[in-house]
Amino acid sequence: MSNIIRWNPFFDSFDDDFSRLLERFHGGENTRQNMFMPAVDVYEDGDNVIVETQLAGVEPDKTEISVENDVLTIKGEGEKKTEVDDKNYYRKEIRSGSFYRNIPLPTHVDGDKASAEYDKGVLKISIPKRAEVKPTQIKISKK
Repeated sequence: MSNIIRWNPFFDSFDDDFSRLLERFHGGENTRQNMFMPAVDVYEDGDNVIVETQLAGVEPDKTEISVENDVLTIKGEGEKKTEVDDKNYYRKEIRSGSFYRNIPLPTHVDGDKASAEYDKGVLKISIPKRAEVKPTQIKISKK
């Protein structure tokens, strides 16, 4: 017997299906409401790989950063301090809760020498490239 489900254009959207799938794996919690994934920019700046992400409302002391096998992991928790239950929301998009993000880095890096700074809601992580990845100039000698 086949497990193929016929597509129905009037069926709930993929987003709703994905939410239900996440809820199944997390014991019925509404994970989409309690977790978010911050967007990141990854670029090179000379001898470093730079990763920037906006974490407005997240305290730096509630954020963990690690590098292992050229994968950067950022996780933490943001709190919304003024939550009023009796509001009649028209739209509620401001998220709070935990976040977790694994970012594969484009080159080999030295995670032990990484640094991070937090300024005005933006987290900027600088990770030096490993020496064997950096380009070296080779001079040609004349005979």
